[in-house]
Amino acid sequence: MSITLRSSTHRLLAAALLVLASAAALAQAPAAAVAEPTSDAAATAAKPGAPVGFVAPAEPKADDSNAQRGKSQPGNNAPFWRAVRESGVQEGVVNLPGAEKGVLVQKFTQYPGSRLTNAGEAWRQVRNQWLIPYGGALLLIVLLALGLFYWRKGSLGGLEADTGRVIERFTPFERAAHWANAGAFCVLAVSGLVMAFGKFVLLPVLGGTLFGWLTYALKTAHNFAGPLFAVSLLLVFITFVKDNFPTKADLGWLLRAGGMFGGHEVPSHRFNAGEKLVFWGGVLALGLLVVASGLVLDKLLPGLDYLRGDMQIAHMVHAVATLLMVCLFLGHIYMGTIGMKGAYSAMRTGYVDEAWAKEHHELWHDDVLAGKIPAQRSDQPAPASLARV
Repeated sequence: MSITLRSSTHRLLAAALLVLASAAALAQAPAAAVAEPTSDAAATAAKPGAPVGFVAPAEPKADDSNAQRGKSQPGNNAPFWRAVRESGVQEGVVNLPGAEKGVLVQKFTQYPGSRLTNAGEAWRQVRNQWLIPYGGALLLIVLLALGLFYWRKGSLGGLEADTGRVIERFTPFERAAHWANAGAFCVLAVSGLVMAFGKFVLLPVLGGTLFGWLTYALKTAHNFAGPLFAVSLLLVFITFVKDNFPTKADLGWLLRAGGMFGGHEVPSHRFNAGEKLVFWGGVLALGLLVVASGLVLDKLLPGLDYLRGDMQIAHMVHAVATLLMVCLFLGHIYMGTIGMKGAYSAMRTGYVDEAWAKEHHELWHDDVLAGKIPAQRSDQPAPASLARV
């Protein structure tokens, strides 16, 4: 009996030991499987303390594509946004034809007066922090100076009594070229000033709806008046260039400011040194910059790609040249209207009295009396009366 019990006990102990050995073997089998090397050990290595069977994803890399980053760090789209930011350097891939279709953010650059940032933001900084405030201040200073001068001096001239004998100062063609250019300039100046400064001055008064219609109409007029201004400016240059070359008399005129602060004007030819400065500085130099940059902005020059950077540079050149031209021509308009008696009548009728010619352009008057310049250069008859304005 005792022998039978001992045999049963031995069998139970052996079975228990067999069960424990089997459990230990099963517990060690997964660890051995994980330790097996694979094609990418970094992608399959289990992290310390991770649950049994956990496989760690691949570590993100700096040069990952967006698809690779989506596997290594789902939800992290840094490669995509990095490509967007650098699309100005390395253009993205798109199916749309045309230049810069794959550029969402322009490359970093620094325009004069801006910080180093993307080109679009740099252009905005130049426009809003320099062109608008300082350009507006310059216009106000010029207007204030002209107002003060008129308040102190009034209209110049009128010291000589009319003789009744007239001289043709401007032919019908010269006046037509001038008025065409002046009309286009006024449309461009008014519309440009409204587009630049209107939201600060007119928008609070007119409201958004009316101001929107007004600016849209003026923008359309600006685009149509631009080519007319370019053509008429060329006609003005060709028509008047022969009488605007510098002479020795111009130096004396400049040194004495034309006699503006004295009792008598400095003798000059058909155009004095001040008018010649307006011609060469305003009509030629600034005119070329305004017209060339305006044609680029209107996309009227063939062969150009009209990239965003080109348009931004053209806009800045156009704005600076236009502001300077407007300031310069404000003085010209002032002298041609209320600033000098008889000046507006000369451009309206084409004729001036001999007294006016002698008072304001004495050397030209002497050449006419000497027969060097004909007193009448066209078939248009002189008006019955010349009212001074």
